[in-house]
Parts: sequence; C-alpha cells; structure tokens
Amino acid sequence: MDGEAASTGRPSLSDLTGDNHFAKVAKANWLAASTSKILPDVIEKELWTALQTEGFSYFSLLLLEQLQTLERYLWPGYSDDCSNHHVLLLALLVNTKRREHLPVWPLFAERPDEFASFFRRVLYLSIDTSLSAPLSTHLLAFIVNAFQSLDSALVRKECAPLVSIAIWHNLHSDAARERHVVKSKQSQKSWRAAAKKFENADAEGQARLTFERHWLYTLLLAFLDKLYAAEADAASKQENLRYCERFVELLCDLQSQVPTRRYVKALLQDLNVLSAIRLSPFFDDVQGAALLRDQYRLLEYYSNFPVEDQTGRELSLREHNEMSNVRVARLQKVAMRLHPEKLKILALANFGSLAHRDELLGHLKPLSDEELVQICHELGIRTRYPEKSLVVRDRAFLLEMLVSHVERKPLYTDEVQHGSPILPTEHTLYEASLLRTEEYTGSHPLALPKLNLQYLTLGDFLYRSFILYRTESFFEIRKHVEDTVKRLQPRAQQQSSGATTVRFDGFSRMAIPIAKPAIIETAPARVGENVPAEVKVEVLLDVSRLQPGLRREWEGLREGDVVFLLAVQDSEDRSGLKLTNGHKHAHPNTSALGKTGVKTLRSAEVINMLDENSRVLRRDQEEREDGHGSSRPRQRRLMLRLDAEAYKHDKERADAGKGDVYDGINLIVRRRSRENNFKHVLGCIRQLIMADVPLPLWLQDVFLGIGDPASASYKRLPNRLQSVDYRDTFLNWQHLIESFPGKNVEPDPSAEGSLTPPYVLASTEVEAAQAPAPKQGKKRRRDQPDGPEPTTITTAEGLKVSTYTPLNAGPYPTDAPKTNTVRFTSAQVEAITSGTQPGLTVIVGPPGTGKTDVATQIISNIYHNFPQQRTLLIAHSNQALNQLFQKIAALDIDEKHLLRLGHGEEELTTEGSFSKAGRVESFVERGALYLAEVQRLATSISAPGAHGSSCETASYFDEVYVRPRWKRFWDDVASGSREDVVAKFPFYNFFSDAPQPLFPAEASLEAVIDIAKGCERHIQRIFDELADIRPFEILRSQRDKSNYLLSKEAKIIAMTSTHAAMRRQEIARLGFRYDNVVMEEAAQITEIEAVAPFVMQNPHVPGNGQPPQNPLQRVVLVGDHLQNSPVVQNAALRAYAGMEQSLFQRLIRLGVPHINLDAQGRSRPSLAALYQWRYPHLTNLPFTSTAPEFAQANAGLRHEFQFIDVPSYKGQGESEPTPHFLQNLGEAEYIVALYQYMRLLGYPAERISILATYAGQKALIRDVLTHRCKGNRLFGMPGWLGTVDKYQGEQNDYVLLSLVRTKSPGFLRDLRRLTVALSRARLGLYVFGRAEVFESSLELREAFAGLLERERKLSLVTGEMFPASRGVGDVVEAVEMEGLEHLGQYVFEMTQAKVKALKEGGEGLPPPARTEGRVEDEELEEEAAADDGGIVEDETADDAEVV
Repeated sequence: MDGEAASTGRPSLSDLTGDNHFAKVAKANWLAASTSKILPDVIEKELWTALQTEGFSYFSLLLLEQLQTLERYLWPGYSDDCSNHHVLLLALLVNTKRREHLPVWPLFAERPDEFASFFRRVLYLSIDTSLSAPLSTHLLAFIVNAFQSLDSALVRKECAPLVSIAIWHNLHSDAARERHVVKSKQSQKSWRAAAKKFENADAEGQARLTFERHWLYTLLLAFLDKLYAAEADAASKQENLRYCERFVELLCDLQSQVPTRRYVKALLQDLNVLSAIRLSPFFDDVQGAALLRDQYRLLEYYSNFPVEDQTGRELSLREHNEMSNVRVARLQKVAMRLHPEKLKILALANFGSLAHRDELLGHLKPLSDEELVQICHELGIRTRYPEKSLVVRDRAFLLEMLVSHVERKPLYTDEVQHGSPILPTEHTLYEASLLRTEEYTGSHPLALPKLNLQYLTLGDFLYRSFILYRTESFFEIRKHVEDTVKRLQPRAQQQSSGATTVRFDGFSRMAIPIAKPAIIETAPARVGENVPAEVKVEVLLDVSRLQPGLRREWEGLREGDVVFLLAVQDSEDRSGLKLTNGHKHAHPNTSALGKTGVKTLRSAEVINMLDENSRVLRRDQEEREDGHGSSRPRQRRLMLRLDAEAYKHDKERADAGKGDVYDGINLIVRRRSRENNFKHVLGCIRQLIMADVPLPLWLQDVFLGIGDPASASYKRLPNRLQSVDYRDTFLNWQHLIESFPGKNVEPDPSAEGSLTPPYVLASTEVEAAQAPAPKQGKKRRRDQPDGPEPTTITTAEGLKVSTYTPLNAGPYPTDAPKTNTVRFTSAQVEAITSGTQPGLTVIVGPPGTGKTDVATQIISNIYHNFPQQRTLLIAHSNQALNQLFQKIAALDIDEKHLLRLGHGEEELTTEGSFSKAGRVESFVERGALYLAEVQRLATSISAPGAHGSSCETASYFDEVYVRPRWKRFWDDVASGSREDVVAKFPFYNFFSDAPQPLFPAEASLEAVIDIAKGCERHIQRIFDELADIRPFEILRSQRDKSNYLLSKEAKIIAMTSTHAAMRRQEIARLGFRYDNVVMEEAAQITEIEAVAPFVMQNPHVPGNGQPPQNPLQRVVLVGDHLQNSPVVQNAALRAYAGMEQSLFQRLIRLGVPHINLDAQGRSRPSLAALYQWRYPHLTNLPFTSTAPEFAQANAGLRHEFQFIDVPSYKGQGESEPTPHFLQNLGEAEYIVALYQYMRLLGYPAERISILATYAGQKALIRDVLTHRCKGNRLFGMPGWLGTVDKYQGEQNDYVLLSLVRTKSPGFLRDLRRLTVALSRARLGLYVFGRAEVFESSLELREAFAGLLERERKLSLVTGEMFPASRGVGDVVEAVEMEGLEHLGQYVFEMTQAKVKALKEGGEGLPPPARTEGRVEDEELEEEAAADDGGIVEDETADDAEVV
C-alpha cells in the first residue's frame, strides 16, 4: 500500500489485535508485561525495513502510533548511540501524532537533554544530501511542527538559535550585513552579544554555534537546488516538488511570526528566494505546481508585509510608499552614475512609474548582463551563489532580482478590497485553492495562512482571518448548493419546438425553480468605482404548491439575506462527483463544476418580498390569506440586489457576443439565516482592515503574542483600582476571610463593632524593590521567550476592609435591592476581583464550577462601581447568552439598563422583553406607570392640574410642587425632634399604601430621618425615570428610539459573537460607546469573532498628532479550552490552518495569567472523578456529598455510573449508510430500552438526556424513540436528544451516552469531546460502547479507567421505584442484563404488567410527559422528510409546472 492510498484508511481494532505485522512486533517487544530493551534488529528489520518497503504509508505509521511505539519503545530506548533509522522513526511518529492533533511534546519533557540530542540529530539529517527526498520531506514536516509549537519551552529552546542573529553571517557581504545591523540598537546589541558568546565558548560550543548559524543557509541552498534540478527523472521531480512545497511552508511559518522573522527575512532577501522560486522550472508547470504557485503568493505576502522586523510596528501607507520611493531613488542615483546615457530616461522618470514592473523592465532592457550585475552589486543584491548551486543565474534571473527589489510591493489591503470578492460565483466556489482543501489529508501542505501563536500586526491577523473565513464560507455554500441540486435531480427535457429545457424530478425545501430574472434597474457607478452602485432584479416565485410552513420560510426572507441564482443543467455523472485537489486540474469549471450540473451561480441580497399585487409582504398577510374563503397565494415577487461586480463582468461578456448568462438562470437557492451570515462577517473584517481600527494599547502586545504575557493583567497596569466596593459579593465576615487565604485581611480601624456586608476592600500591597534577576549576560539565554523580561516585584499583600450602610431606597418592599446568595469560593472571588479591575482577565472554568455566576457578579460589580460605564456581554450561543442574561436580570440591576440584541431574545424566560423593540415598549409602559404615580402624588398633595399627562408636565410638577415641599420639610426639621419629623412629613397620603406605620413608634430620630430620606429617594426616582423616558416621548420613529436606547440608555448590552461581527459597522456608526467586554464561552468562539467585540466602537482621537486610541478598559474571557473548540466545517482549515483555535486557547498557550475555578457543584463526586483527571486541582463542593439528591441512589440501577459493553447486534457493530453518517443499531436500541425502563420506574422524562457522539446515531435513536416511545404515554420523549458537541454548557440529572464506534475510537481521541460527554450528568451516567475499542487507546486510558473498573453488564435493582430510598453507597443485590435482548424482554414484561395494573386499578393511562422532548436541530432533521411532503398537490397544474 503506498502512502497516498493508505492515507485514507485507518487502523481498526482488528489491525491492532490481529495478525498485522506491526501488531505482532508490538506484542513481542513492548506491549508485553515486561518491556524488552531496544534491539537493533527490531529497529532495522521489523520496523524500518517494513515501513520502507511499503513507502512509509500513513496507515502503518498510524498503526504504530496507536500501538504506542513512540511512548513505550522508541523514546524510552533512545540514546546518543542510536542509529539514524531510530531517529527517523521517532520523527515520523512525532509527525503522526501532530497530524492526529495529539499531545506529543510533553512526552519528551522528563528527558530534556536527550530531547536536545534527538533534535540535533534531526537537524543534521535534514541537511544530509544522501537522504532521499521523501525522507527529507518528512524531516521538514517535523521541523515545521517544531516551529509551530514555540509555546513549548522544550521546543523553543532548540528552535530559537536556528533563527537568531547569527544567521546573518551567511549574508553575501560585510556591507550587506552592516546595513542590517545598524538599522536598530537592538540589532547592534544582539550582534555584539552573539559574537561574544562565540568567543567565550569552548571548541565543542563553537562547533555547535557554527552549525546553528549555518543550518538554515545550508537548507535554503538545498531547497534552491531541488527547485532547479532539471536533469531529474519524472519520479524524482515529483518528490522534489513535494519537498519544495513543504519547504515553502516552513519559510511561510518563519516569516509569519516576529521572533522567527526578525533575522530570517534578511537572509531570504539576500538569497533572492522569491525570485528563484518564480523563475524555477517548477513554477511554470501549469498542471503540477499549482500549489507551489499559491504558496509563492503567500510567501510573497509575508515577505513584503509592511512591518518593522525589529519592533513589530506596522508601517503606515505613507511609510510604505516612502520606502518604495527610497529604493527607486537609489536605483536612479546608481543609474545616473554608472550608465547616464543608457538609463537617462530611468533616472529622470517619476517614482510612480518606476514602481511598476513593466516600466522597469523596459528601462533595463538596453543593459548587458555585466552591466546588470554591476547595478545589482551597487544596490547590494547578491549575484553570486556557491559553485555547486544549480540556480540558473542568467539574464532573466538578474532582471527579476532587480525588478523585485525596486518595484512597489502590493499591500494586503489592495487584495482584500479588490482581489477577494465576498459574494461567490461558480468560479470562486470551484477555484483550485478551495477544492484543494477538500481532499486534504495532511500529507501535503496548503497555501493557506495559519492562525498560530503570534501575528505580525492586527492587520496581519485580520487578513489571515479574512482569507480563512472566506474559504470556510465558500466551502459551506458549495456543499449546500451541491446537496440542493442533487436533491432536485435535474434532467434535460426535449420540447416540441426542439429546444432543450431542464426539468427537476426531485425536491428541496431550500430551492424553487424560476424563470429568467428580470433586471429592473442598474445604478451608475459611484465616484472612484468602476462597478454599478446597485443592480436590482426581480424574481417570480411560484409558491402555489408549497405547504404553508414551507411557504412561510420563503416569505420570511429578510432584507440583507443572501440567495443564489443558479443556471442548472443536466449532469449524467452527478453521483460520481469527486472534487479535485488542484494538482491535476487548473480549470475547475471543466471538472468538478461540470459534474454538479451547475453552469452559473450568482449571489444576490434580498431587498424585500412583494405579493401578487406588488405590495410589500407583511407578517400578518399570511393569516389573512389563509383565512376562510381565501384562495392559496400563487406567486411572490422577490426583489434582489445582484452582485454588482459579477454583473459588470457578465455585461461585458454579453456585449462581446459571448451570450447572456442570465438567460440560463432557472433556480433560486436559499440558506437558513443562522448559517447565512458570511457576507456580513466578511464585510466586517474587510472594513476593519481598511479602517485600521486599533486595539487598546494595554492589550495589543498580548494579543499579538509578543512581549510579556502578563503585561495586560491588572497588577501590571498603572490604573489599577486601589479600592473596590464588592457590595453583595460576600455573604458575611467569615465568607470574606475564607475568600482570601494567605492574605492579611484587616478591618478598618475607624470601623465600630462587627463588620457586615457590603464590604469595601482596599489593597495594602507595598511594592518592594525589584527582585534581582538571575545573571544571564548580555545575550538572552536560549531557553527564554522572545520579548522583554517579565518584571519580578515582591509584594506584601494585604486588604483593609471597611463597610457602610446602604442608602434607604424607599418604604416599599420592591425598593429593597436584590442581593447575591451564592457563597463564592476563593478561586471565584479571585476571578471576580480580577474582572472588576481594569485589564485582561482570563477565567478557566471546568464543568460545573460556576462560570456563569462569576461572570454575573463581575458585571454587577462593574455596574455599581462605575455607573457611567457600559458593558458589552458576548457569548457564542443564544442559549448561553440567555442563561447569563437571566441571572443578571435577577440581580440588583435596573432592567432599563439591560438590552439584548439579535434573534435569540425570544428564548429568554424573563418576565420582560429585553430586545430593542421590547425595551422601547417597556419604557413606554414604565412611563405610563410612573406618570400615574405622579398624578397620584399630585392628588395626594391637592395640586390642581393634569401633572401626569406627559414627562414634560411631570418635570414641571417636580420643580414647582415637589422639590419646594421637600426643602421646606428639611429646613423645618433641621434642628427638630423625632416628633417634628413625624408630624411635618408632607407626603403621608402618597405613602398610605406602603407598609404601616410609616414611622415605627420605637424608631429613633436617626431612623425616622433615614425613612424620610428613603421616601424622598423613592419619589425622586420616579422623576429621574421619567427624565430618562422623556426622549422616547419626543422621538417619533421606532428606529430613532431604538438607536437612542442602544447609544445612550443601555448600560449592559448582550449579543452573540456572530451578531457582533455582523453588525459591527452599523453599531459603530451610531456612535456606540462601551468600556468593558465580558465574553462567555470564549473557548468556543473563533478568534475573529472574539476580536470583533473589542473594536465595535470608533476609536478616540486624542489630537496633538497622536494615533487613534481604543477606549476599552476591561476584557473578561470566561471559558474552558479543555472542552469543545469552535466549530469549523472544513477539515483542512481546522487541522492545517488552525481556524478552530480560539483567542482564549491561544492566550493560555502564550502563558497569559489565568484563574482556574477549582470547585464543582454539578455532579456527584463519583461522577466528577470521571473527568477530574483533566483538571488536577478540581475539587467538589461539600453539598455534592450531603444534599439529599446526591446522597440518594438511582432507583432500579445498582450504580450511579456504568459502562455497558454492547456487542455486535445482528452481526453488526457500527455502520456508515452514507459518508461520515455513522450509526450503531445495537447501542440505539439498548439506550432506548434503558430509557423505557427508567420511565416505567417513574423517572421524569425531562430529567433524562440521550447523547450520541455522531449525528447519524442521533438520527437513528430519534427514529427508535419515535417508533417506541413518542406516542406512548408511559414513555414519551426524553428531555433532550442530541449530539455531544451541541450539549456543551448544558446538564441534566441522568445522561445516556452512545459512543457508536466499534472499529476505532474515531474523533473521541480528541479528549475535549470526551470531557464534554462525561461531564453533563449530575446524578447518573450510563455509557454504551465497545470496551475493547477504547481500552486500546493510550490517550483514552485514563478517561475510561473509572468507567471500566466496574462490571460491564447493565446491573439493575428490582423492586424499586423512583425515587429510591437507599443511599448511593448502600450494598444491594442486582440482576445483570446479559444483553439488549434480555433488557428488551424485561422492559416488555414490565410494560405489560404496568398496563394490566392500570386497567385493574380502574386508572387511565398516565398523563403525557411534562416535556415534549428537545431534539437538537429538529428543523434540520425534518428536511429529508419534507422532501416527500413539502409540496401541496395542485390538480389544476400542468405537468410542465410540477416540481
């Protein structure tokens, strides 16, 4: 089996345990009870020779990895004396683990010296010319993996010297080197330190340093030789091409991070690497080198990125142009001095013309080769290479070097604005670079930017994100279009006139056949643009045969939604569609595109939907049309805004006589709105790139991954708060003391008596002298990260506590503030403290540790300590956002300051509506209530007039009547007695409905004054509220009211991360300002969607020539990087480009200080132990052992958790009816049988969740439940049915989990998913799977150890009903179920007995379950069913009109 063919296959359980050669070797040598020592014959013959014979197939490498060859044999037996084959095997298996996204570098942590030796051996082998190209390529992959893992100190220590300033010894001349060294003081200092280090080293050390300084240079020369190896045979050329592709990936990685780019860029420029690649024979290979050409463009982007290499500062457009002009001016001076006659026109030309390649080539054409060499020498361009180098140094090469050196380098902003359309066409959906990602297996690199540890600038990050997000979006659109067309089953139909039309024999609810769209209006181009400003088209939709529900979906298209207009033709080979990888097809439209049946695709935005009478369709129109006596609507007119750029090209094509593409449009396709936000997000990223919006200065370096990772924490910021009012954070003094272990907590000496909440904490830390740093010499140690050294400050920590009496808010019970009731742990208090302070706070919250409560308290503290500040609340999902919002609404936060944006607000279970429309309505309603109170107040003091008619009259009433009365009252009682206060109080009548007596008889003078002041505050609050409501009385349009609410009134604004990215520009345009960002589920949010909330306001311009500044003060990220990551559909973007990396995870990797919440209160301790191995410091809150629900056993079940081993059912384990749609019928039936058993015992259905690891299994379980339980009142549907991935953030008392796989663990080797799966249950977890599959995986061994230590047959306790009376630890006799059939028979008999007992007792069937059962993405599951039932038969329709 060759490497390519085997890359798609994966070892199964039979391969690991059967007669496979490597399995036998593993059993004989390292899987046995006593591990044998390293035997040369085993390495050379059994492993190396066997692998080499089959071409190092990925199947065999993966098999060896799963057989734990690296952990248990190769690495434990490694020493300096090991053979090169041993080293190569280690490197191959490291690559395999990295390709599988498994942790690998920690395996080497305990033997750092041996790892350094091994790494050095790899480096030596990488420049060994006797090694074959494929093996050299594998070693390059190892080096790429190392440079992508600089967060590991072990790896960083070995990689850093390879890209240090010492590599400048390889520059072609001393003058060239001097030009680079003198550019910055840091470079001069580093150069001197490197020289001194070399001088002070012994002979062995100097040899090592010499190797390090020349390694990359030697590797670059070998790369250039492979580029120009013209005499190689076809097979060798292909191997060399693969090597070159991997090497360019390495160069891109080195250029994409400031620490590795700093000195490498100069060496690449000196060797003219870009010019050499461009002129190489490979580059002109139209078919085979498509990937290399795309990689060249990516390397060109990094090499020419406008950034100062030493400081990391991005250059402005002006600075970029000035640098270009300096290069041109230098060329002109040289030209005038050396060749005044031949280059006279060049010397006198303007800078703009000479910045273009064609102009330069024309001017340089008269020069001879020797004259070109002379000019290159004067400009400091290398023209000489080692004698053995294969680089062709002809005239073309000299010209290319000169031109590429002088020409103006294109800016990435130009490509984003003009070269990367955000609306797809058939060409962009099927371009080679996109199709290449479809078949990505890890065996080849891709021409995609990577999201890793560091970025050059914010603009660089935005550019990478734009490219990746666009690729992901177009991938999803293409899949959707292909699936829709496949469902429609188009076929050619011959008309009587001889014309051929397309008939659709199938159906999809996401598409409707249409006639040619009509171009209604084409607006002229705007100034400075060359495309129409707007192209309006009209599409007629025949909805007469659509069911009402489906018709409502089409009528529900909103303004701005993107739809796709397709020209579909018959394709005889649609079922055999296999997309190309870009190596074999340069013109995708002739291959993959043709097989889909899609000839043309154009994008359009919805303007509005019109009815048959050309009136805008209203929401209530459907009810009127569906009323009695009304006929079903037959037609809708959809007004669209066509992709103007594509239309321009289509118009030019039509004018040239090449046909009108719109004549063939015959289908409109839509997508669900929640999946169709790509245009808004891409537009947001593009706008951020073009606008150059900054991050906060205190956050910028940490975000980019440079400098001190702790520099953004509040302890390092100059504006740290010295005193904070914690209000209701602490329940009592004892809670306060427990919350700060190890700190000196002292009451304020001025306080009298015992201190009760609320508490104000003042820091008494005294900064001592800076701790002396260890002596390292002038040169940074090799194992130190790049950037400034962290400052070490010794502090004597302490807290001074004071308290105060909260102001009396009024005499009514509703005036009393709401208070927190959660007894926060010390770790939670630390998180709350950090979040209340300015700066960056990162909170890691394992399952059940109260992340939401912590975030809620942080928001509350900010709200009360800084009443003028505004907080943006972000979450990944509407569900998480609503949970957080509901908790906020339950605290002492005025609901008028709460606002929920987006379409998830309808899922809130709070009493009020917090959307913009709901808030405006609430203000109006509140205004009416307060005005009624004003009128009641006026009546109570006999003030004539309608004072409660408007906010304006109420304000007048307050000024004229109320305030003077209060002033007279306070003047009268200023020196009076208690009786005077009671007697002269002016508003007795108004407060007659308050709890009486208003002034208790035993109250002291101070108490009655406090009550009177509370009454004054109550009345004043009425008028303050009306003052806030008055703008809504003045503003007339709903839009103006909503915008005022967002920009002026709301203090806490909640939205999803996607909504923030979609609406960023719109919200910023309103002048929206905010000071804080609190982000929940931060580990599930892609980096670009996490950054968008940081820049949703226009920057502040301080003036005096200073750059714009972002006024953001706090960023609080709450999440868990050990659970699920962001969802990315494209496997290549997920695995290769790192798009699934969240900002949260990257900050953790960078070493940013974070707070770990360490006490869980969700699960029984025994259940929590199943995932505590992932969180070494996680403990259990005491109530999880003492509360009755936790101490009580699960009725009818012996154990609170159990792994049930499910053998093959009817001779079959897992199955795959369609690709990636995995099912396991035995587990599905078993789980449903256990669910039925639990329901028969009385378990509430809403307290049971059924989870599956694959969507296919979820669908199968749903079908079994529908058949056996849905219509049966004894059972009903469970509280939740869905996949593990969709259940993060949720919990339930009892969870039944299906693992599905019976051949290999599959993606459950990703421990993040497994952590989610095992941590959802509170009281009971029952896992169904094949035990031997998961026992065989090293990564899963610790996770399954607790599950598999018990018996693996389901153990039932008879004679119990829910709830059980026994304790969870009580010993009880149990009956083991022998398998599914046994349990099924038992449940059948129980059901019969239950029904019989009900009948004999004269009782009817029990009422239906309290829950209808939530099924994840039910509307998605219903689509297949709708294919048969989405159309209403219309007897009057002609056959030709039938879809």
